[in-house]
Amino acid sequence: MRAPPAILILAAGSSSRMRGTDKLLVEIDGTPLILRATRAALGVTGDVILALPPNSDRRAWLGDTAARIVEVPDRAMSASIRAGVAACDAEAVLIHLADMPEIDARALAKLSTAWMEGSAPILRATDADGTAGQPVIFHRDLFPELLALTGDIGARDIIARHDVENCPLPGKAATTDLDTPEAWAAWLAARGA
Repeated sequence: MRAPPAILILAAGSSSRMRGTDKLLVEIDGTPLILRATRAALGVTGDVILALPPNSDRRAWLGDTAARIVEVPDRAMSASIRAGVAACDAEAVLIHLADMPEIDARALAKLSTAWMEGSAPILRATDADGTAGQPVIFHRDLFPELLALTGDIGARDIIARHDVENCPLPGKAATTDLDTPEAWAAWLAARGA
Protein backbone atom coordinates (compact mmCIF):
# COMPACT_ATOMS: atom_id res chain seq x y z
CA MET A 1 0.00 0.00 0.00
CA ARG A 2 1.26 3.49 -0.89
CA ALA A 3 1.67 6.39 1.51
CA PRO A 4 -1.17 8.96 1.61
CA PRO A 5 -0.80 12.08 -0.53
CA ALA A 6 -0.29 15.60 0.70
CA ILE A 7 -3.14 17.93 -0.26
CA LEU A 8 -2.41 21.11 -2.21
CA ILE A 9 -5.30 23.58 -2.23
CA LEU A 10 -5.14 26.06 -5.11
CA ALA A 11 -6.56 29.32 -3.73
CA ALA A 12 -4.48 32.04 -5.39
CA GLY A 13 -6.81 32.83 -8.29
CA SER A 14 -8.34 36.25 -8.79
CA SER A 15 -12.08 35.34 -8.90
CA SER A 16 -12.26 37.62 -11.95
CA ARG A 17 -15.54 36.17 -13.23
CA MET A 18 -17.23 36.96 -9.89
CA ARG A 19 -17.37 40.66 -10.82
CA GLY A 20 -16.02 42.05 -7.55
CA THR A 21 -16.97 39.26 -5.14
CA ASP A 22 -14.33 36.84 -3.87
CA LYS A 23 -15.82 33.38 -4.47
CA LEU A 24 -13.56 31.83 -1.85
CA LEU A 25 -15.17 34.04 0.81
CA VAL A 26 -18.72 33.04 -0.14
CA GLU A 27 -20.22 31.36 2.91
CA ILE A 28 -21.68 27.88 2.89
CA ASP A 29 -23.48 26.97 6.11
CA GLY A 30 -21.84 30.02 7.71
CA THR A 31 -18.28 29.11 6.73
CA PRO A 32 -16.28 30.83 3.96
CA LEU A 33 -15.39 28.39 1.17
CA ILE A 34 -11.62 28.86 1.72
CA LEU A 35 -11.92 27.80 5.37
CA ARG A 36 -14.31 24.99 4.51
CA ALA A 37 -11.87 23.56 1.93
CA THR A 38 -8.94 23.88 4.35
CA ARG A 39 -10.78 22.19 7.22
CA ALA A 40 -11.87 19.35 4.93
CA ALA A 41 -8.28 18.75 3.83
CA LEU A 42 -6.97 18.88 7.40
CA GLY A 43 -9.63 16.35 8.34
CA VAL A 44 -7.83 13.88 6.05
CA THR A 45 -4.15 14.71 6.51
CA GLY A 46 -1.89 17.01 8.50
CA ASP A 47 0.11 17.65 5.32
CA VAL A 48 -1.91 20.46 3.70
CA ILE A 49 -0.35 23.14 1.50
CA LEU A 50 -2.40 26.21 0.63
CA ALA A 51 -1.44 28.42 -2.32
CA LEU A 52 -2.58 32.00 -1.66
CA PRO A 53 -1.85 35.39 -3.20
CA PRO A 54 0.35 37.68 -1.06
CA ASN A 55 -1.50 39.91 1.43
CA SER A 56 -4.79 38.22 0.66
CA ASP A 57 -7.95 38.87 2.67
CA ARG A 58 -8.46 35.11 2.42
CA ARG A 59 -5.68 34.55 4.95
CA ALA A 60 -7.63 36.26 7.73
CA TRP A 61 -10.29 33.52 7.56
CA LEU A 62 -7.81 30.71 8.13
CA GLY A 63 -7.12 31.53 11.78
CA ASP A 64 -4.62 29.13 13.29
CA THR A 65 -5.21 26.23 10.90
CA ALA A 66 -2.22 23.93 10.44
CA ALA A 67 -2.08 24.37 6.65
CA ARG A 68 1.29 25.50 5.28
CA ILE A 69 0.77 28.64 3.22
CA VAL A 70 2.80 29.32 0.10
CA GLU A 71 2.42 32.79 -1.37
CA VAL A 72 1.98 32.98 -5.13
CA PRO A 73 2.19 36.48 -6.64
CA ASP A 74 1.33 35.22 -10.14
CA ARG A 75 -2.40 34.45 -10.41
CA ALA A 76 -1.91 31.82 -13.17
CA MET A 77 -2.95 28.31 -12.12
CA SER A 78 0.40 26.87 -13.20
CA ALA A 79 2.21 29.21 -10.78
CA SER A 80 0.15 27.88 -7.87
CA ILE A 81 0.80 24.28 -8.92
CA ARG A 82 4.55 24.93 -9.23
CA ALA A 83 4.76 26.66 -5.83
CA GLY A 84 2.73 23.99 -4.06
CA VAL A 85 4.54 21.06 -5.64
CA ALA A 86 7.91 22.65 -4.83
CA ALA A 87 6.83 22.80 -1.16
CA CYS A 88 5.59 19.19 -1.11
CA ASP A 89 7.71 16.56 0.65
CA ALA A 90 5.22 13.69 0.28
CA GLU A 91 5.37 10.84 -2.22
CA ALA A 92 2.26 12.20 -3.95
CA VAL A 93 0.17 15.35 -4.07
CA LEU A 94 -3.60 15.70 -4.32
CA ILE A 95 -4.32 18.94 -6.18
CA HIS A 96 -7.63 20.41 -5.04
CA LEU A 97 -9.27 23.52 -6.51
CA ALA A 98 -10.60 25.56 -3.59
CA ASP A 99 -13.71 26.66 -5.52
CA MET A 100 -15.29 23.18 -5.62
CA PRO A 101 -17.89 23.32 -2.83
CA GLU A 102 -18.97 19.67 -3.06
CA ILE A 103 -15.50 18.31 -2.34
CA ASP A 104 -15.62 17.64 1.39
CA ALA A 105 -13.54 15.59 3.82
CA ARG A 106 -15.36 12.39 2.80
CA ALA A 107 -14.50 12.93 -0.85
CA LEU A 108 -10.87 13.74 -0.06
CA ALA A 109 -10.60 10.69 2.21
CA LYS A 110 -12.08 8.46 -0.51
CA LEU A 111 -9.53 9.76 -3.02
CA SER A 112 -6.66 9.34 -0.56
CA THR A 113 -7.67 5.74 0.20
CA ALA A 114 -8.09 4.92 -3.50
CA TRP A 115 -4.62 6.35 -4.12
CA MET A 116 -3.04 4.26 -1.36
CA GLU A 117 -4.68 1.12 -2.73
CA GLY A 118 -3.94 1.93 -6.40
CA SER A 119 -0.89 1.68 -8.60
CA ALA A 120 -1.18 4.20 -11.47
CA PRO A 121 0.89 7.41 -11.32
CA ILE A 122 -2.30 9.51 -11.49
CA LEU A 123 -5.66 9.13 -9.78
CA ARG A 124 -8.48 11.37 -10.95
CA ALA A 125 -11.87 12.05 -9.41
CA THR A 126 -14.91 11.58 -11.61
CA ASP A 127 -18.58 12.34 -11.22
CA ALA A 128 -20.84 9.38 -10.45
CA ASP A 129 -21.48 9.02 -14.22
CA GLY A 130 -17.74 8.79 -14.99
CA THR A 131 -17.21 12.37 -16.22
CA ALA A 132 -13.60 13.31 -15.44
CA GLY A 133 -13.11 16.10 -12.93
CA GLN A 134 -11.12 17.20 -9.89
CA PRO A 135 -9.24 16.65 -7.60
CA VAL A 136 -6.33 14.76 -9.16
CA ILE A 137 -3.46 12.99 -7.38
CA PHE A 138 0.03 12.82 -8.91
CA HIS A 139 2.93 10.58 -7.90
CA ARG A 140 6.20 12.26 -7.05
CA ASP A 141 7.73 10.87 -10.27
CA LEU A 142 5.55 13.39 -12.12
CA PHE A 143 6.58 16.40 -10.01
CA PRO A 144 9.17 17.54 -12.62
CA GLU A 145 6.38 17.73 -15.21
CA LEU A 146 4.17 19.68 -12.81
CA LEU A 147 7.05 22.05 -12.04
CA ALA A 148 7.45 22.73 -15.77
CA LEU A 149 3.85 23.93 -16.27
CA THR A 150 3.33 27.47 -17.58
CA GLY A 151 0.36 29.74 -18.23
CA ASP A 152 -3.14 29.67 -16.79
CA ILE A 153 -3.74 25.99 -17.38
CA GLY A 154 -3.74 22.96 -15.19
CA ALA A 155 -2.17 19.58 -15.73
CA ARG A 156 -4.47 18.29 -18.50
CA ASP A 157 -1.59 17.50 -20.86
CA ILE A 158 0.29 15.62 -18.13
CA ILE A 159 -2.80 13.55 -17.37
CA ALA A 160 -3.16 12.70 -21.07
CA ARG A 161 0.41 11.33 -21.22
CA HIS A 162 0.18 8.86 -18.32
CA ASP A 163 -1.84 5.96 -16.96
CA VAL A 164 -4.79 7.18 -14.89
CA GLU A 165 -7.02 5.43 -12.39
CA ASN A 166 -10.44 6.97 -11.77
CA CYS A 167 -12.28 7.36 -8.48
CA PRO A 168 -16.01 8.16 -8.72
CA LEU A 169 -17.45 10.69 -6.29
CA PRO A 170 -21.18 11.19 -5.59
CA GLY A 171 -23.33 13.14 -8.02
CA LYS A 172 -21.48 15.93 -9.80
CA ALA A 173 -19.04 16.69 -6.96
CA ALA A 174 -15.99 16.29 -9.22
CA THR A 175 -17.16 18.84 -11.79
CA THR A 176 -19.03 21.41 -9.70
CA ASP A 177 -16.89 24.51 -9.58
CA LEU A 178 -18.59 27.86 -9.24
CA ASP A 179 -17.02 30.81 -11.04
CA THR A 180 -19.84 33.35 -11.48
CA PRO A 181 -22.42 34.99 -9.19
CA GLU A 182 -25.16 33.26 -11.22
CA ALA A 183 -23.58 29.82 -10.74
CA TRP A 184 -23.29 30.45 -7.00
CA ALA A 185 -26.88 31.64 -6.73
CA ALA A 186 -28.17 28.59 -8.62
CA TRP A 187 -26.09 26.17 -6.54
CA LEU A 188 -27.13 27.75 -3.21
CA ALA A 189 -30.78 27.81 -4.29
CA ALA A 190 -30.63 24.13 -5.29
CA ARG A 191 -29.43 23.17 -1.83
CA GLY A 192 -32.03 25.39 -0.14
CA ALA A 193 -29.58 27.94 1.23
